Amino acid sequence: MPGEFSGKVVVITGGIRGIGRGIAEAFARADATLVLAASSATNLAATAETMKSGGAAPMTVAGDLRKLDACRHVFDTVSKRFGRCDILVNSAGATRAGSFVDLADDAWIDGFALKLLAAVRLTRLFWPLLKASEGHVVNIIGGAARTPDPEFLIGSSVNGAFATFSKGLSQLGKRDGINVNAIHPGTTETERTTKLWAQRAEAAGKTVDEIRQQIIARSGSRRIATPEDIAALTVFLCSPAARQIQGVAVAVDGGGTPGVY
Repeated sequence: MPGEFSGKVVVITGGIRGIGRGIAEAFARADATLVLAASSATNLAATAETMKSGGAAPMTVAGDLRKLDACRHVFDTVSKRFGRCDILVNSAGATRAGSFVDLADDAWIDGFALKLLAAVRLTRLFWPLLKASEGHVVNIIGGAARTPDPEFLIGSSVNGAFATFSKGLSQLGKRDGINVNAIHPGTTETERTTKLWAQRAEAAGKTVDEIRQQIIARSGSRRIATPEDIAALTVFLCSPAARQIQGVAVAVDGGGTPGVY
């Protein structure tokens, strides 16, 4: 809704493509003041050119979020420019799929560093500002946290740890007045999805289309999600209407997650 987040500072990691970009565009439409953080200055600039919020292009901060110094740079930039942060959306992170025995240490280290440790560091840095604004943290994780996949063990492991972190952090959030929630997207139509399908296909000796059909059949969903589906829930979780929603992890997967929880 236009104007709903006017005056609110929203920091989004990984906001230049896929789910992160969909979330950024949703907040832009609601007139939030956006800060986008990612590794590529060129891609950030291109994204800012096509996206305006509150009549201005988003602020962008480039840096390798796998490193503590880059996370500090994001915080310092936002703190000096705005002196506040109302919403932090941790959406950065891409973990490799493939056969377990073929995944080297570097792939594991990279997966944890970008998706989990970047979120931990940024949340810790921004916590005082979020406490002051009684703000929100939304962690974009993934369905593999609940249903580990043998061909996606890095992602499954990172997502499981990220989900546990989010749940524990929400208890601190209750004390400090910060809402902390998580979203588990299922299969979502993004550039990264296509790359993961290719990795899985290579590991399993199948075609990409066979992997795609296998995933759709396994989930039982009527369609594959889009970034807009996840963005709509993110915006809602950060709205006054969701103030009593704390410490939850919501699957946006068309009902594909089995089990009660």
